[in-house]
Amino acid sequence: MTSTETPDVSSAVSSDACAAVVTDRRRWFALAIVMTAAFMDLVDVTIVNIAIPSIRREAGASFSQIQWITAGYALAFAAGLITGGRLGDIHGRKRLFLVGIGGFTLASALCGFAANPEMLVASRIMQGGMAAMMVPQVLSIVHATFPAHERGKVFGLFGAVVGLGAVTGPLLGALLTEWNLFGLEWRPIFLINLPVGIAGLVLGSRFITESKAPRALKLDLVGVALVTLGLLMLLYPLTRGRELGWPLWGYGSMAGAVVVFGTLVAYERRKAARDGSPLIELSLFRVKSFAAGIAVQTVFGVALGVFFLVWTLYMQIGLGWSPLRAGLTGVPFSIAVSTAAGLSVQQLVPRFGRKVLQAGALLMALGVLLYIAESDRYGLGIASWQMALPLVVMGVGMGLIVAPLTDAVLSEVPREHAGSASGLINTVQQMGNALGLGLVSVVFFGEIGDRLTRTQVGPAFVNAFQHALVWVAVVMGLIFILMFALPKRPAQHVEGADAVDGVAGVTGVADVTGVDGGDGGAGAGAGAGLRSGQSEEQQPSLVG
Repeated sequence: MTSTETPDVSSAVSSDACAAVVTDRRRWFALAIVMTAAFMDLVDVTIVNIAIPSIRREAGASFSQIQWITAGYALAFAAGLITGGRLGDIHGRKRLFLVGIGGFTLASALCGFAANPEMLVASRIMQGGMAAMMVPQVLSIVHATFPAHERGKVFGLFGAVVGLGAVTGPLLGALLTEWNLFGLEWRPIFLINLPVGIAGLVLGSRFITESKAPRALKLDLVGVALVTLGLLMLLYPLTRGRELGWPLWGYGSMAGAVVVFGTLVAYERRKAARDGSPLIELSLFRVKSFAAGIAVQTVFGVALGVFFLVWTLYMQIGLGWSPLRAGLTGVPFSIAVSTAAGLSVQQLVPRFGRKVLQAGALLMALGVLLYIAESDRYGLGIASWQMALPLVVMGVGMGLIVAPLTDAVLSEVPREHAGSASGLINTVQQMGNALGLGLVSVVFFGEIGDRLTRTQVGPAFVNAFQHALVWVAVVMGLIFILMFALPKRPAQHVEGADAVDGVAGVTGVADVTGVDGGDGGAGAGAGAGLRSGQSEEQQPSLVG
């Protein structure tokens, strides 16, 4: 739900290799395998949130643990994206893909058989880390396996998989939770990954062709460590603060996170001067549109992280709806996102440019305000059909943003830094998502009393939902303003057959279309790239 760029390393493929690729029919089996893995990741992202109330009830998880079941995945995924892509360039994309899918399957089993909430949180963090190894390799393998003239068709298929995963995840999660197979409650939402992952591991080892980048950059493990440490110091107090009474050490930790991020900037500057392989290419921030775009992606991720988690809690705990009813309620939203995403990329952005993205931000804000009004008007008696209008308006707004946003952000970035910039965009979007999930403790749970009677739960959750949505609307207004710094007419970077070979990244869009939870918020996603149905032309970062 979902996301995953490889760094900007050239990986030139010889003409002989390309000719061999064209005649190798196994490439279609390889495509089916990596697309199945991408689908598994998307569905896993979108499937979890719908089962959150069941996990809380059956496993006895606290609200902060619920946040970490979703935010932990997003944090591990974000922290490992660029590293995962770079490891694939260095050690082989097939090898890293197999390591990733094997680890993801193992982590899914640990999630499904978790004995307590603590084990589930730890397993979800492991799952996010393994996804960060697996997902960056997916389009790298496609790009190395298929010649340029076939990639448009392949990327179109990816768009279809993205849309299918966005709709399938919430419904599948609802059905598996509702059916309570073998009395396992929520556990089948993770265990369903086992047969798929094992098949992908076996078939992938046979049919996927190995590829590497001949001039891969070095790993920046210190940069990864500083990013992860800074985020943990910021997110942990936000998530646990309300539960612990906002202790002084929490404020100290959040202040220390600022110091860590400052240290990261200084270190990355020195590393760039020393060996030219920093985790973050700081010179990119001199490009006005890129700096603004990074801010948009981060803030957008925060808004989505807040909305999709509180939405699920509102429907299933506040209104007392079943997982199936909650999942079906989100279908109009998913369809609206997919439809608007296709229109924005193919017809609207080429004609109207930046105004399309800004219209999307205003539509999302309008949809949120309509949702607040509907929730306030009907209270606990609200019906699914009464939510349809605000959800469709929100979905259309999101679709107008998610598909063309990455291209708008990258359009003024020097081509040699396109891969690095794309990886950074996807990473900060996931980090914003994790931050939004942490802020749920403040904007949602902070409005709910610690001790509620059964009759007080519904009204308290409805009120907290409305309060959280006010903040989401404010954030969308901020995004609208930030978008003025984007180019009026984003340039289209089309990868030709003679261009540098590499990889287009898969981003975190899968984290926003649906009732996802997680790992990004809900459903299909808030990032950019193929997870939002973009074609190759909208994937400027085909640099390996």
